[in-house]
Amino acid sequence: MKKIKNLTLSYFTKNFSIVVGLVLIWRGIWYVLDELDSLLFSDNHIWTALGGIILGLIILFIPDKDLKEIEKL
Repeated sequence: MKKIKNLTLSYFTKNFSIVVGLVLIWRGIWYVLDELDSLLFSDNHIWTALGGIILGLIILFIPDKDLKEIEKL
């Protein structure tokens, strides 16, 4: 039987602040990439979407030289 961690207010606060920080970083990156899309590609979303898919696959492929992470979806 696994031992359950003692859930305290400081434990919750720490984890919640990490989640909020990650979401805010993701949101900032999203807006920066939207602005770059407007400036570089004149809001032509098909090219940036295809580029994002290709870049994402490359990022998943490089560490292990396989795409097993996609199987988890």
